[in-house]
Amino acid sequence: MTAIRNFFRSAVLALFFLHVFASSGVQTSYAAEAIKFASEQMVIHSASGERKLTVELAISALQREHGLMFRKSMPADHGMLFDFGTTRPVLMWMKNTPLPLDMLFLDAKGAVVSIQENAVPYSEAIIDSRAPVKYVIELNGGTAAKLGLKVGDKVSSATIDRTL
Repeated sequence: MTAIRNFFRSAVLALFFLHVFASSGVQTSYAAEAIKFASEQMVIHSASGERKLTVELAISALQREHGLMFRKSMPADHGMLFDFGTTRPVLMWMKNTPLPLDMLFLDAKGAVVSIQENAVPYSEAIIDSRAPVKYVIELNGGTAAKLGLKVGDKVSSATIDRTL
């Protein structure tokens, strides 16, 4: 009987602490701030010319999970490159992301296979790559239209070029 009582007491305490930490904005903000991203130069090659950008690299599962969440601003010539390590269908969302974003979905050779423009901040709607991809680039909302980006445009960077 004592073992059962101790089990339930431990389970109740675990649920309590899980609830407290999961609903704590402090813990979430701390986790987001603790994640570090390396960066590199990237070039988008399109019909309208070449555009150089600086991208942060979301390589690990933890980096890809957090991405640009909680960011309130990003310079116009910056973005984030998500490397999924393998070519597969990718699903994204905007939960906890206050910035409207354009998403470029790229195959293993750096070719744009689909574009999501102006993803809605904080939305939990699923954004589907619509084809197997290896990379996703997030840019400030409106950048794809401003630069005239289209499916078939090419992107190069050290990360993408390394696997070619």
